[in-house]
Amino acid sequence: MRLRIDLHVHTIHSGDSVITLGEALDWCRRRGLDGFAVTDHDTVEGLSEIPDVDDCVVIPGVEVSARGGHILALGVEEPIPRGLSIAETVDLIAERGAVSIIAHPYAPLKSWVDADELDGVPLDAVEVANSTQMPYRWAVRRNRELARRLGLPETGGSDAHAPWVIGLAYTFIEAEERSLDAILKAIKQGRTEAAGRGLKPLERLRLLLR
Repeated sequence: MRLRIDLHVHTIHSGDSVITLGEALDWCRRRGLDGFAVTDHDTVEGLSEIPDVDDCVVIPGVEVSARGGHILALGVEEPIPRGLSIAETVDLIAERGAVSIIAHPYAPLKSWVDADELDGVPLDAVEVANSTQMPYRWAVRRNRELARRLGLPETGGSDAHAPWVIGLAYTFIEAEERSLDAILKAIKQGRTEAAGRGLKPLERLRLLLR
């Protein structure tokens, strides 16, 4: 089963996002997505609000601010401490049976990882496509090179902080079924493909002026 999932969405609980969970669900349907991940900055406060719906898989997660990079933890419902090293953060995520993805590794103004620091770290994937990274195509190439160097699968997500950004970048996932467990299993097994696009100049301006 080929699913289309936005693995990087921020809600109002991130502080810098204006997206409510209801709006995220609405745009999930508008974009024809099969689901999305809630990945607020260093908080799981909004995860208790996730409703039980049949038409959109909502993945509980968090974007962790580690030393040297940002890590998406998918399938967690408890907070992961910020400020730890990347390796320590990934180990904690693994202990909780969750998926770890290095977010926008080469995105000026967001993060810039030291590739050598990632050697031997048991990450599950690399976020290759991120709609807000710029220059978008250049960043995709650099991120993909990193994924290949580390021998890891690639993912995509919008990194949405406004509703209309949801689904601009996403991940194709070959899952056994349309469920949270099946999606996380497929990511760990590398059955993924990053897709989508970055923000256009006028869209980026609109986002800055929101």
